[in-house]
Amino acid sequence: MSAIRLLVLGAVRQHGRAHGYQVRGDLEFWGAHEWSNAKPGSIYHALKQMAKQGLLQVHEVAPSTAGGPPRTEYELTAQGSDEYFRLLREALTAWDQKLDVLSAAVGFIVDLDRAEAVELLKERVRGMREWRSAVTSYYPPGQGPESLGHIGEIMNLWASSAEFGAEWTRGLIERIEAGAYVFAGEAGGNVPTTPQ
Repeated sequence: MSAIRLLVLGAVRQHGRAHGYQVRGDLEFWGAHEWSNAKPGSIYHALKQMAKQGLLQVHEVAPSTAGGPPRTEYELTAQGSDEYFRLLREALTAWDQKLDVLSAAVGFIVDLDRAEAVELLKERVRGMREWRSAVTSYYPPGQGPESLGHIGEIMNLWASSAEFGAEWTRGLIERIEAGAYVFAGEAGGNVPTTPQ
């Protein structure tokens, strides 16, 4: 999965209708251009591609005041909304996602209800535990990764990454269960996610 698809759909969804410059501004405000492939060219390309795929509806609005061509605004279609939530859920549960995809998903986690977010994250922890067990099953009985020479360092890296990922995820689950953040369907305000 590509982070750009989730990021762009999520940014458009937050606005209801948004033009490319707004989406780009949101993603830059979040720092996504630093930790993902959300560069200006990829954002505009993603908007156009997803419009062709029926995930976004295109609205031509009045020409810019500077005399340029009409500005194009995008809005999620029902299919686009379904795709957004599918990507979000997949990114939160898949233990093998790249860090940029997980980061995008955590950025939109509050679009789910609290109970679902917790259950998806618990599924992620289960997957990481199973993956770590699969990696460590290659160690000779009663021995650790050092018994496999320098290749054991690779396995140790994978096992350690899984341990850290599971630990971080359990911490997020605890914070959410303790009432952190405002999730879909709950009353209250959220931290601003768009430039003010």
